[in-house]
Amino acid sequence: MKLTLFCLFAAVTAFTYWLRHINLQHLKHHGTRVPDGFEGSIDEDKLRRSSAYTVDSSRLGLWDSLFDNALLILFLFGGLITAYDGFISKLSGSPILSAILFFLLLSWASTLLGIPFDLYGTFRIEARYGFNTTTPRIWLTDFLKSQAIGALLLSALLAVTFWLIGWSQQNWWLWVWGFMALFSLFMMFISPYVIEPLFNKYEPVTEPGLEDDIRIMMEKAGLKVGKVQQMDASKRSNHSNAYFTGIGRVKRIVLYDTLIKQMSHEEIVAVLAHEIGHWKKGHIWKRLFWAELMALAGSWLAFKLLAWPGLPGLLGLPDDISLPAKMVVLGFVASLALFPIGPFSAWRSRCHEREADRFASDLTGRPEHLASALVKMSAENLSNLFPHPWYAAFHYSHPPVVERVRMLRE
Repeated sequence: MKLTLFCLFAAVTAFTYWLRHINLQHLKHHGTRVPDGFEGSIDEDKLRRSSAYTVDSSRLGLWDSLFDNALLILFLFGGLITAYDGFISKLSGSPILSAILFFLLLSWASTLLGIPFDLYGTFRIEARYGFNTTTPRIWLTDFLKSQAIGALLLSALLAVTFWLIGWSQQNWWLWVWGFMALFSLFMMFISPYVIEPLFNKYEPVTEPGLEDDIRIMMEKAGLKVGKVQQMDASKRSNHSNAYFTGIGRVKRIVLYDTLIKQMSHEEIVAVLAHEIGHWKKGHIWKRLFWAELMALAGSWLAFKLLAWPGLPGLLGLPDDISLPAKMVVLGFVASLALFPIGPFSAWRSRCHEREADRFASDLTGRPEHLASALVKMSAENLSNLFPHPWYAAFHYSHPPVVERVRMLRE
């Protein structure tokens, strides 16, 4: 069975690399012509830069993936997981503390090994194409903050999870699922006010008249938002975006300051109308419901498989490995089993995006404003305008931008 799983992993990995290859080949053959409707914002020089940026980013992602997969093979199929599990068991006799150390040290090791790729992407590739504005000091500060917050949250989650497992050995899957669901909602409430301000500065929109235009559109949509704020995204990158954050009474609109500089008021309002469409069409709650339903089923299945004596043997591991080690094995097997679901999830997301585009067009009455906003965002972010259809089907949560613009203008 170990050999079978290895071959399956190799086949899935090879398929994802093949998709990456045909995507770049598609760009090479079709990426020399400016798409219809993009002529005013993208010239041949910017199109070449866009293609080069896509190639460089994809190449870095490929090396990062090869490195990660080599470590994964060494850890799971090379027997390192058994040695690591034995090392952790000697550090503490407490099941809860051992579980925290098992996953926390593993997470730190993975993060540290990935630092060179992150640094190269930020200070070489992003800088080469004029996106990076962060400094080594900001990068280091962000890194330390994110690691501290991540370690704190991960430790809390693991402590409660493994306490629940010991407290209710026959029904822990239900208790753990309920705790995780409540924790996710809790984070959606507190993140905009506790975590996000640790990394960026948020302030009321300073562009004259923009906040009034946004609130008029919000009232027309029948949606109340506590705050409309701008974020100092330009402190780290010249990429542009806008998003909703929070839930319930604490939800708010956040605009990148780079987006405000690049677009007209009408285009910004159109982008936000698209985001509002996700709320009004119930996409947020539908996604939450679907995710929690899958999590519930996954928790029950994990409960059954973790109690199955044959689980470690799937990778040729001893039967007496710890519960955290069994969870790693289960996570690996689950990733292979769930791989075919990826395209379906991406398709559902693209359907929601098309629905939100239609809502924005109806709300503003000017589809051209959203279309021109998408063209500008694509040009400024050097987006790939020619993804291979199969690559987009597997990986794109949004329809390709050329398709979105064409549909809006039709």
